[in-house]
Amino acid sequence: MAKEECYPLFETRKATGRFMYIIFSFSVFVGICSIWIYRLSYISKEFEDGNWIVWIGLLFSELWFGFYWLLRQNLRWNPIFRQPLPQVLSQRYEKVLPKVDIFVCTADPEIEPPIMVINTVLSVMAYDYPTEKLSVYLSDDAGSDVTFYAMLEASQFAKHWLPFCKRFKVEPRSPNAYFKTLDTTNSNNGKELLAIKVTKLEIDFIVICVLAPLL
Repeated sequence: MAKEECYPLFETRKATGRFMYIIFSFSVFVGICSIWIYRLSYISKEFEDGNWIVWIGLLFSELWFGFYWLLRQNLRWNPIFRQPLPQVLSQRYEKVLPKVDIFVCTADPEIEPPIMVINTVLSVMAYDYPTEKLSVYLSDDAGSDVTFYAMLEASQFAKHWLPFCKRFKVEPRSPNAYFKTLDTTNSNNGKELLAIKVTKLEIDFIVICVLAPLL
């Protein structure tokens, strides 16, 4: 039990700006009470004028609105947000996690370029999930040779990319997305990053400049 508590599945945060909402709620409450006082103060006059049915109906409607508003305030005065931490699942429940099969489907190498397909496959393979319980399949309805050879090149790159993702907890795990959003000035894994980037550029060159013209 103590080990499980070391890996919480969510983070709890209190909302900001509560003081302003309390002021707003108080102003609304004053307005509701003013309406109730107004209805009750003139109810005898409305009985004399014969409009008491409408007046009573409005009074009950406003009472119900005020009661409903008060019931909702216990959820709004101290709101709490819980942010799930899915990356903790593999640490806390690694032994009981089920086996997962993931299918990446493609049908046309022109509409779905091989470089996009291999990036999708690599990002799925880099999931934070026990490797022995994760199987990834590529289904190519077009039976494209270009996609096949692109996957062969990607399999070589995966030998470097997957350990790199796990070692440095890379996000996002798609190589293209990662290098587009990467801030190299704040990177503390310079040598490994340079090697990965050079390898990726080599793969991109082969897939885009050598294999793509064969389509």
